[in-house]
Amino acid sequence: MPENTVTAPLTPMEPEDIADAFAYIRAWQAGDIDTACAVADDTGPELHRLLLDVAARVIIPITAVDDHDGEPCEHSFLAAAIGQLLLELLCHGVCLGGLPGIADTITRFTENILTEDHGDVADVLRQLEAAGMKQAMETHPAHRTTA
Repeated sequence: MPENTVTAPLTPMEPEDIADAFAYIRAWQAGDIDTACAVADDTGPELHRLLLDVAARVIIPITAVDDHDGEPCEHSFLAAAIGQLLLELLCHGVCLGGLPGIADTITRFTENILTEDHGDVADVLRQLEAAGMKQAMETHPAHRTTA
């Protein structure tokens, strides 16, 4: 069986990066093109990498599964390969590789895989952002604001 390399923990993102990426994703998902464009302009070319980082954090944990005993099995390698292929398409695909394509892919993946009966995608995106922000704040405590 091949070695499963996609289950390695991802390095937490910076809090500002999470905020920027999810601001774009949420605006795009809501059809607010003006806000999405404003976020893209403010963030600059770095937004592409940020969206790919978010895509990895959304896709990899879902596709990198173990069997019921906690040991990788053939199916977990297949699921991991599918997740890795999707990320490769996002990184190098012409149609999917732009900011809207990555945001659409994250939104569709969230809708089809992470929600029940295509539930509230915006709510799940907020939960994903909150989880990422919590991890980032724990890893980068200097970014905490005092009240």
